[in-house]
Amino acid sequence: MFEGLDPKELGRYVAIGQVGMEMVMPILIGLAVDHYLGWTPWAVIAGAVLGFFGGIAHLIYLVNRLSDERDRHGPGGDRP
Repeated sequence: MFEGLDPKELGRYVAIGQVGMEMVMPILIGLAVDHYLGWTPWAVIAGAVLGFFGGIAHLIYLVNRLSDERDRHGPGGDRP
């Protein structure tokens, strides 16, 4: 399934998937808090805001790290 896939590239895909989870999980936690404490809709709103800004911050970090790696290894990255 992952034949010919560079482990470093696979790590990048996992990190991008993690960003998506970071954006969704606070919303789901907010739904649970709203359900059990009856705060509707405040915990969901707080979770959405927290997830959005946390996910965007992590995405910016990943883009900057990728840019730094490409600057160190040249335009082709670390591939021959």
